[in-house]
Amino acid sequence: MNLLDSLEVRDLGNLELLAKQVVEGFIIGLHKSPFHGFSVEFAEHRLYNQGESTKNIDWKVYARTDKMFTKRFEEETNLRCQIILDASSSMYFPEGKQDDPSYINKLRFSALASAALMNLLQKQRDAFGLSVFDEQLREHTRAKSSTKHYRLLLTYLDRLIKTPEHNKTTAAAKALHQIADSIHKRSMVIIFSDMFEQSEDTEKLFSALQHLKHNKHEVVLFHVVDKSKEVDFDFKNRPYLFVDMETGERVRLQPNQVKETYQRQINAFNEQLKLKCLQYQIDFVEADIQKGFRPILQAYLVKRSKMRT
Repeated sequence: MNLLDSLEVRDLGNLELLAKQVVEGFIIGLHKSPFHGFSVEFAEHRLYNQGESTKNIDWKVYARTDKMFTKRFEEETNLRCQIILDASSSMYFPEGKQDDPSYINKLRFSALASAALMNLLQKQRDAFGLSVFDEQLREHTRAKSSTKHYRLLLTYLDRLIKTPEHNKTTAAAKALHQIADSIHKRSMVIIFSDMFEQSEDTEKLFSALQHLKHNKHEVVLFHVVDKSKEVDFDFKNRPYLFVDMETGERVRLQPNQVKETYQRQINAFNEQLKLKCLQYQIDFVEADIQKGFRPILQAYLVKRSKMRT
């Protein structure tokens, strides 16, 4: 099992190297997948569409791959991407030992997935920015494509990984409205969040997602979850002390006392979230931290290809 599918993420201290390994493994894997059209030349070529002029077909690539690619020109690679990362305390679930190389939580998963996307965007000469929020918007950078910019954003992600904080609540709706107001050119907007907002703020959250679409951005929501625990509620039937990572509220109980009610409510919210995304034409992707990074990169490439057509 490779890094794309494994929780063995090893040394998160070198986020740049890990991002590079994830992307290189993914590109190699494309040759054996239904996404073969995105070959290692995808930064320089795109698939030929029937009816186009044949003057830009790269016949050398055709000879090697038996597929027609046309040469992509610089003006075709002006995609802008804003990556939005939820850094509220619930994203640090599940808790573990910070120095354990195999330890993964929702924030660590999202940070490495973001770094891999930035690496991929840079390979394609596209511009990217980063926004980080909890109860307020903490970081918000403009989209750029330089190596210096990439490494600056990696330092922001690295700091989030290494300095977990409890009792940081979520104000996703407010942050998303701010970000939507600040992105003036049509962009791809990628959100990593568990979408855990106070129940009374759910409609505000949906309104903020709609705001992003109103500004003509293409939006992908990666709903980051530890599915076995947060959706399936897969705990042994013994007493547990459950602690709300955002409020500090504590409750002691046995899982079978609440499992049925919990699953009914969490599934109802997830279905509502999916329906709203469908209504607003937002791509909804469940990002289970136990499933690796392949679904993240595949969803990005599919969305990117649609924006080119």
